Amino acid sequence: MRLLFRFTIPVEKGNECASDGTLMLALKVLVEETKPEAAYFHLDNGCRAGTLVFEADDAEKMAAINEPFFAKVNACIDIQPVLALDELLKSV
Repeated sequence: MRLLFRFTIPVEKGNECASDGTLMLALKVLVEETKPEAAYFHLDNGCRAGTLVFEADDAEKMAAINEPFFAKVNACIDIQPVLALDELLKSV
């Protein structure tokens, strides 16, 4: 199952985490855990944000990915399944 993982980090917590190195470590762990096919980091309404697309075979892994990211950087996370165009065309 391909998942779209979007997150935002509140400005104050993001600044704190950027200063002490927690932010880069949390992002590194997130990327290592998910092994995304695409990863983009950007702003969303003035907050640090990111969008990753990755494969996941087991829904239980979501807690292992989400919980540390919630705890370390106070992230707001949105995850949803997505289809590539060729996958969508197969279902029509």
